[in-house]
Amino acid sequence: MINQFNSAATVRLLCLLSILAITGCSVNPVTGEQDLVLMSEDQELSIGRATHAEILREYGEYKDAKLATYVQNIGERVAKNSHRADLFYRFTILDSPRVNAFALPGGYIYVTRGILAYLNSEDELAAVLGHEIGHVTARHAVRQHSTSTLTGIAGAILASQSGVQGAGDIANILGTALVRGYGREHELEADRLGAQYLARTGYSPDAMFNVIRVLKKQEEFESELAILENREPRTYHGLFSTHPDNDKRLKSIIKASKAIKPGNGKPQSDKNTYLEMIDGITFGNSSSEGVIRGQRFYHQELGFTLELPPGWHIKNRPDRLIAASPNNDGLMVLTVQDRNRKISARQFIKDRLGMNNLKSGESFDHNGLQGYTTIALADSDFGRRQARVIVLFYGNRAYVIAGVAKEPKRPYLYDSLYLKSGHSFRPLKEDEKQHANARKLVVRTYSNQSYSQLAKRSGLNHLAESQIRLLNADYPDGEPLPGELFKAIE
Repeated sequence: MINQFNSAATVRLLCLLSILAITGCSVNPVTGEQDLVLMSEDQELSIGRATHAEILREYGEYKDAKLATYVQNIGERVAKNSHRADLFYRFTILDSPRVNAFALPGGYIYVTRGILAYLNSEDELAAVLGHEIGHVTARHAVRQHSTSTLTGIAGAILASQSGVQGAGDIANILGTALVRGYGREHELEADRLGAQYLARTGYSPDAMFNVIRVLKKQEEFESELAILENREPRTYHGLFSTHPDNDKRLKSIIKASKAIKPGNGKPQSDKNTYLEMIDGITFGNSSSEGVIRGQRFYHQELGFTLELPPGWHIKNRPDRLIAASPNNDGLMVLTVQDRNRKISARQFIKDRLGMNNLKSGESFDHNGLQGYTTIALADSDFGRRQARVIVLFYGNRAYVIAGVAKEPKRPYLYDSLYLKSGHSFRPLKEDEKQHANARKLVVRTYSNQSYSQLAKRSGLNHLAESQIRLLNADYPDGEPLPGELFKAIE
């Protein structure tokens, strides 16, 4: 009975998958063979258009018309030699310090200003764009979507036919493993296609190796920095950055691509042209996000500054500023909320923050700003803890500082530091506004400055010399050559 039941269920499942295969096949633009996809090209383009708008709302476009045109032109030259040259490709620079690049269905491709800072030539930029173009031309997003959808259907059928609770979940887990299993294959395929497109355009396919080395070094540094800052590493998406230099399949891909003859109009690419184009690009957080210099935080748009505890690790996120103690046993968080009613700071804590049983409360007027400080129970990364809560009113906004200690038996371990930071909050002075400007990556001609000297002038908080070396592809050691262009942070 069981065997007969399983056979019947299998037959029904195979029949349905056969129908889907017949109705959902299309020609792969790269291979020319039939692919099982459950999305038309019109649907693919529609998804790209809709998601593009969401990406711009989430990250914002980096405003540099000259650099944007440069990236678009390079991308178009490479895309013109791809398997889907009939698409309009849009290459957008995102206003993000993250080191990343990615593609949406339909020809929407993104690079962050963060990744542009670490590249060192036009060939390397073309390699990143070529890799992402490869994802578009091979329809990787569409193919993975189709695989995931079919697996979900199979799981639903299996669950309904077998009556076994959780059978659908098992199928979904297997489906997830199947899709993730395609990850390396898709990344290698994107590398192969990107290398071909580079060769056809006249760029060196070896740039693929150069980019992989750059991203691998950046990944190593990011892991080191993440440990220091007590957070998860933020690395380049996918497996593009994890190919080892001795990857035989990747070497074979590059070797085969070198045999491809370039078309007309071979680009005249050199390192200096690229470096001159990124001269002055924003590095790290933008002015709109706030800038950390030493232990002081400056926010240009909101017009305030405050001092953070010395030696603490600082994380500037879009919705909050976080400072963590060196031993990771204390946290201070600054958030901003709009004021709607003209109520006292104490009432704001009770009504808006939902805190009661306030202890040791005190009103204050500091630097012309009204505020209130108290001790109250609050949720934190350490769990529910006694917290130092400080609310300051500045204009029509309320600035909330909450500080907690990890050890419940020592709730006031860092209380004096939280109070000191709260009392350091004040409006920006006119002569301080320059400190609220974002750092810039500048390109200079090397004379006699060492990376150590450049690091001291950079104002970077952590591992400054390592970051300068990484930007110049001299990590972990090495020095620039006299007369050579190099990158610095000012």
